[in-house]
Amino acid sequence: MSKGILTNREREVFELLILNKTTKEIANILKISEKTVRNHISNTMQKLGVNGRASAVVELLKLKEISL
Repeated sequence: MSKGILTNREREVFELLILNKTTKEIANILKISEKTVRNHISNTMQKLGVNGRASAVVELLKLKEISL
């Protein structure tokens, strides 16, 4: 996979996830619905071919899509 696989919004969601924000908190911060947050997370996991948020975070860190 090449760098830049995430949309800006997907990246924002995961950057907030690694700050230990809940789906509801992320929705409030980004002014989007909780369902939209879950959709961004689901789409990202599908792109990466992983199951679970933790696995997605690990892969995104490896790919340098997000940083701690």
